[in-house]
Amino acid sequence: MLRHIRISALIATALAGALAVTGCGGVPSNGVAKVGDATITKTQFNHWLGAAAKQQAQSQPGAATSAAVPDPPNFTKCIAEKQNQPLPSGAQKPPVTQLKAQCKQEYDGLKMQTMQFLISAEWLQQEAKKRGVKVSDAQVRKSFEDQKRQAFPKEADYQKFLQRSGRTEQDLLFQVRLSVLTNELQSKVVQGKANVTQSQISAYYAKNKQRFAQPESRDLLVVLTKTQAKAKQALSQLQAHKAWKDVVKKFSLDTASKAQGGKLPGVTKGTQEKAFDTAIFTAKKGELKGPVKTQFGYYVFQVTKVTPASQQTLAQATDTIRNLLRSQGQQKALNDFVKDFQKTYRDKTECAKGYVTTQCNNGPKPQTSATPQPGQPQGAPPSGGGAPSGAPSGATPTPGGAPSGAPPAGPSGAGP
Repeated sequence: MLRHIRISALIATALAGALAVTGCGGVPSNGVAKVGDATITKTQFNHWLGAAAKQQAQSQPGAATSAAVPDPPNFTKCIAEKQNQPLPSGAQKPPVTQLKAQCKQEYDGLKMQTMQFLISAEWLQQEAKKRGVKVSDAQVRKSFEDQKRQAFPKEADYQKFLQRSGRTEQDLLFQVRLSVLTNELQSKVVQGKANVTQSQISAYYAKNKQRFAQPESRDLLVVLTKTQAKAKQALSQLQAHKAWKDVVKKFSLDTASKAQGGKLPGVTKGTQEKAFDTAIFTAKKGELKGPVKTQFGYYVFQVTKVTPASQQTLAQATDTIRNLLRSQGQQKALNDFVKDFQKTYRDKTECAKGYVTTQCNNGPKPQTSATPQPGQPQGAPPSGGGAPSGAPSGATPTPGGAPSGAPPAGPSGAGP
């Protein structure tokens, strides 16, 4: 009995210790979010938040924007900085309440994009591990060095970038690793989805035969005039064998064809105003025709070339169809993967109070009315911080340009 009590006491002590380091909802007190058993720490968050703030400041050249993170909840330093910014001539100083609202908006945007980056990065790493997708340090280093050489020919420029961006080389290597993992994961997802049979190709051709047809087209010489009288004058000169380019230059109002000496190539049926269209496709090659009245004026024209309609055979269209079906199959596989990926990891993601995004199971549901950009989770704010242009961040779209949910390159969708 005594032994049982002692064991119960030990269990109670362990539970108490666990509760002492855990915030509400199961997120540890030193964390901002938890994905499964993995914790995204406040230290990680603050580091990437600072880098995002520095990049946001760099992305606004000429603006008196600090690289420091706005200081919630009162934003005293942020407000003071904005108050010290020079105002346009005649402008009144904004009230403190307005400046505080601006500081809060800036902070919320930086916080949101940083959370989305860190959560998405954790999602990617866990999914890659689950699927057995691995990348070596050598792969990451090579990709990083290739991008670094392209972005920073001089080592001094690279070192300046590190100072300005608030990032370390390890940060950049981490982002490159995410990029390489994304590419490897994409390959894994679409593996075997590029196979297309001849029967599939034949069926697509039969159903979409008109897509492989070219309608008859006609090349013209045209003169467009405002009045019928002017059109008749132009026609008369053309009948007298005056050069088209001279007649067009003198009479035509159609600037596009006029610049080409009156040439209007590749006209297909149904693309011109009805009266003009009918005249074009009933005219014989070489005949001078007109005037034809349209809403734009009066046309005089001559058909100079007739290209008959044509139809690609199945054999001629096979390569095009195969590539199309292959692409469609891969994209469907990616779309299906991302949909399941988002749901699976959102269900196991919990965020601490004040750090909630649409990626959190305790956050607002993602909007589905619009398709976000690759690497940018649904509901993400516009990009603001990240590696500047030229930074070897390893930014890469999500697999195949699929809808978002697969991880990004950095807070703000940094990209080289």
